[in-house]
Amino acid sequence: MSGDFDFFLGRWDVASRRLVKRHVGSDEWDEFPGASVAHQFFDGGGSFDEVSFPSRGFSGATVRIFDPVREEWSIYWMNSRRGVLEVPPVVGRFADGVGTFFADDTDEGRPVRCRFVWSGITPTHCRWEQAFSTDGGRSWETNWIMEFTRAG
Repeated sequence: MSGDFDFFLGRWDVASRRLVKRHVGSDEWDEFPGASVAHQFFDGGGSFDEVSFPSRGFSGATVRIFDPVREEWSIYWMNSRRGVLEVPPVVGRFADGVGTFFADDTDEGRPVRCRFVWSGITPTHCRWEQAFSTDGGRSWETNWIMEFTRAG
């Protein structure tokens, strides 16, 4: 529902982990810090955040917009290295305190099903993770995890 991302407003410290190689069964992770700031618009029907990773030389931004007719969110990502609004968005909703969002996309030239999951939501912490499936959603490889801790 509108306001689902209100928990994310404000400033966050970010512990980020990305798989070094995707689609090969790797368990080698690159870990790096970041910082994020999130805002809302449309009385909670929209959300925007920017996350920076100075040690990796890039930033990202996310725009989320709620469709009240379909009762679902569309989430768009932008990366400072590419400078474009990434499409398609992942689309989904929150249920029982967990937000799950999907899109059909490509990665490294191959078709993938993409999944974002928001979980572990408290006033001082939340977790985001991205996973790809190359078999239509039967199995998933988590390839990026961000643990957010409220910045003091």
